[in-house]
Amino acid sequence: MRIFDPHIHMTSRTTDDYEAMRAAGVRAVVEPAFWLGQPRTSPASFVDYFDSLLGWEPYRAAQYGIAHHCTLALNPKEANDPRCTPVLDELPRYLAKDGVVALGEIGYDSMTPAEDHALAAQLQLAADHGLPALVHTPHRDKVTGLRRTLDVVRESKLPVDRVLVDHLNETTVAEAKDSGAWLGFSVYPDTKMDEDRMVAVLRAYGPERVLVNSAADWGRSDPLKTRKVGDAMLAAGFGEDDVDLVLWRNPVAFYALSGRLDLTPADAAAATHEGNSILRGGE
Repeated sequence: MRIFDPHIHMTSRTTDDYEAMRAAGVRAVVEPAFWLGQPRTSPASFVDYFDSLLGWEPYRAAQYGIAHHCTLALNPKEANDPRCTPVLDELPRYLAKDGVVALGEIGYDSMTPAEDHALAAQLQLAADHGLPALVHTPHRDKVTGLRRTLDVVRESKLPVDRVLVDHLNETTVAEAKDSGAWLGFSVYPDTKMDEDRMVAVLRAYGPERVLVNSAADWGRSDPLKTRKVGDAMLAAGFGEDDVDLVLWRNPVAFYALSGRLDLTPADAAAATHEGNSILRGGE
């Protein structure tokens, strides 16, 4: 089973996770820029973070034979903080970099006017740079959030078929599918989808244009949830081709819209990245 996790926050994970993911079949990941858990206090914090997603994390992933790409953006939660919004002026120079395969995560958290502005501005940036967009739907009032998201997308210059609408569930999947967007599902303990619910959605709506991710981060999460979904699909009677479509070919097809997707890991032979090694002082 080959697996592409299209949404995972590896900067929050250990090298043990990379090793376990490789053993489970993960060969590629996309890491979206997101909230770090406490407020950033300036755009400079984003700049350092973006640099790590383009340098250190691809190096770490390559040590375990995993290709790493990222999506960059001002995330919805921090779009409400005026200390953070100047990063919108920094984004264009980063969106030109080869390792960036989409603009994201963008979208809504609390559905404020500031989030409206950030979403519209970043959809325009995605269109300007020829990139698809990864859109975060809110964890609360999901149906209203989805509808508001799709309205803003339709008003933008970015075609809806270049948008991945993430964090969907049973209440939002039908409208998202009807819109023509790509469909993202996060399988995450307690707060999002689980394997059995994901299988039920796939039975009801089919595997076309569906991407399944672990969204693993600094919270209680599991970077092997993609593999567990694949195993659950097989146990439920789906064929290996359906599993491959959901866990590999669909994420490849979406992120290939950037024209930048390269499934070859970064130079794993490099002993260090900018003089630093994952060996913590070892040679």
